[in-house]
Amino acid sequence: MTSPIEALVQQLDGKAEESYDARAELIWIGADALPAVITGLPSLGTFGQLTAIEVFEEVGDPRCGPALIGLLDSDNPTVREWAAMALASLEIHGAVEPLRRAYRACLERAIPPDATESVGIRWALTELGARTPVVPPLTAHLRATTADDAPGWPSARITEIINDLADHAQVILYSQFWRVDAGRTYGIPGPGLEWELDWTAPWDHLVEESRAWSLLEASEAPAGDDVFVALTWIDRTDL
Repeated sequence: MTSPIEALVQQLDGKAEESYDARAELIWIGADALPAVITGLPSLGTFGQLTAIEVFEEVGDPRCGPALIGLLDSDNPTVREWAAMALASLEIHGAVEPLRRAYRACLERAIPPDATESVGIRWALTELGARTPVVPPLTAHLRATTADDAPGWPSARITEIINDLADHAQVILYSQFWRVDAGRTYGIPGPGLEWELDWTAPWDHLVEESRAWSLLEASEAPAGDDVFVALTWIDRTDL
């Protein structure tokens, strides 16, 4: 006979409202719901598994670590990405090697380094102390002189940061712009440039191509004392 908690787990795969209600109920139940969620995880579809990952994160119990590690082998890239980020959020340090394998699998599948799955796994490895981004001196200095709660670097210095990163052989993937107003932080539109790099090209070519595109974006970027830019970049060792 299906228990009430098991029924809620199956509802995670339901329509949006039904799934949301089940999610909220499972989070309210807390740690006592985890065994049923973990057991039911393989029977859920993509939507249900993504919602289960949210339950794991909200409950914050490390017992879900092995289940999340198992999801790194999912056929769905979003499930793999969310599982990786949840492992980092929950500080599951035993997930470092599985995350490294998952990242190598991304490279073997020729998934671009700027794809959300690749970005998510690198972030997870960084958060767990298994990856150290290269932060050149000027970029580090400008970040250190910015308020701790700022979402990046002052947008007025974006050109300097781009050149500093490129001069130190870093490939810039993309930028996000934020406004801080009366204690609130919210995203704002950037120039909207989209570029695709040829990841089969030599590294030096990738560095200069990403520099050129980023500088073009910087020339049209929003400015102001309350505007900040968060850049995402990778090192040669990330490939």
